[in-house]
Amino acid sequence: MRLMYRSIASGALTLLVFIVIAAGCLIVWGQSQYRGEGPLGVPICLSIKRGTTMLAISQDLKERNAISDARVFRIGVDYAGKSGDLKAGSFLVPASSSMQEIVDIVTRGGPNTCGLEIVYRIGVDQIGVRVRELDLLTGRFVDIAEFDPVEGEAPGAFEEWRARPSTRYRLVMAEGATVWQVVEDLKAVDILAGDVSELPLEGRLAPGSYEISVGGGREELLAEMEARQEHQLEKAWRNRLDELPIATKEEALILASIIEKETGLADERRQVAAVFVNRLRRGMRLQADPTVIYGITNGQGGLGRGIRRSELQRPTPYNTYQVNGLPPTPIANPGLKSIEAALNPDDEKYLFFVADGSGGHAFAETLSEHNRNVAKWRAIEAQRADR
Repeated sequence: MRLMYRSIASGALTLLVFIVIAAGCLIVWGQSQYRGEGPLGVPICLSIKRGTTMLAISQDLKERNAISDARVFRIGVDYAGKSGDLKAGSFLVPASSSMQEIVDIVTRGGPNTCGLEIVYRIGVDQIGVRVRELDLLTGRFVDIAEFDPVEGEAPGAFEEWRARPSTRYRLVMAEGATVWQVVEDLKAVDILAGDVSELPLEGRLAPGSYEISVGGGREELLAEMEARQEHQLEKAWRNRLDELPIATKEEALILASIIEKETGLADERRQVAAVFVNRLRRGMRLQADPTVIYGITNGQGGLGRGIRRSELQRPTPYNTYQVNGLPPTPIANPGLKSIEAALNPDDEKYLFFVADGSGGHAFAETLSEHNRNVAKWRAIEAQRADR
C-alpha cells in the first residue's frame, strides 16, 4: 500500500513539475510573442472609434496580420494594466511593431498620426487650406488638395474628408501676422465656434502650429496662443545678454516684432537685431519702415503701396523716423527666433542695412558704406523696372 502511495505521490510530483515547466515555457513564449518583432510587413493606419473595445482591436490587428496572436495581445494588455486606456483616433502602426509597441501607440493618446490632416494657415494675405494624407510607405504627409476657402471653391471631396471621424485638424499661424489679421482669419475657420469679444494685445500671440477640433472655441485658441507666447518670452528673457538697451519683456517683444517684419531670413535675424540694438545704444532713431506702416494701417492689413514722403515726415507714435526709441507697442506677433534674436543679437557694429536683391540684406557699419549699398540696390531696382 505504501508503495502505491509513493508511486502516486511521485507521479503527482512529476506531473506538477511538468506543469510548472510547461507554464514557465508558455510564459516565456508569450513574453517573446508580446515583446518581439511583429509580423506586420508594411505600416498600417489603425482607426479607433470611441467605445471600441480591446477585444475588437485585437481581432482587427490579427486580421490585418499586425499581431501573431490576439489572446496574447489581450493578456499582455491586462498584465500591463492598460485594458481601460484605449484612445480614440487614427494611429500609424509601423512595420514589424511588437505587440508591446502597438499597445503603447493605442493607449498613450495625443494627436492622430495617420489618416487625413486638414491644415488652416492663417496670418497671410489669404487663408490657405491644405489637405494632407499620410503616405504609409514613407511615413510622411503628402498634399492632396490646397485652396482658399473664401475666394476659391473647395474640392468636391472636401466634405467627405471632413466627415471622416479620423480626420485631424491643425491651424498654422504665420510669423509676423498682426492680432487683427489673426482674429479676422479665425472667423473664416468654420470648424471653430464662438465670437472673439476683445482683441488680444498686439504681439502676444505665438506663431506656430496648433491642434484644433470641430467645435473648438476661438477665444480658447487665442488664450493658448497667448500662453505659449508668454512662456517663450519668459524663457528668452531669462537667457538674455547683459547690458542690452531693453528694460522690460514688453520692450523685447516690441523689438522682436520689428525684426520679424524686417527680414524673413532666419540667419539674418540676429544681424538685424544688432543694427537696432546698436542704434538704441547710440540714441539713433530706428528708421524702420514697418513701424511707419503699422502707424498708418493700425495693423489692419498691408499698405499695398510704397510709403509716401509725407508719411515719413508725419509724426506718429510709430514713425521711428520721427520719434526716438521704440514704438509704444509691438507691430506684429513675432516668432520665437525673432524674440531670441532681440535678446541675443550678433556682436557686430552694424548701424545700417538695405535690401541686396537676393532676398536678404547688405549690412554696413558706416554711412558711406551704407550709401554704396543703397546705390547698388537702386541699380538693381532700375534693371528690374526695365524688364
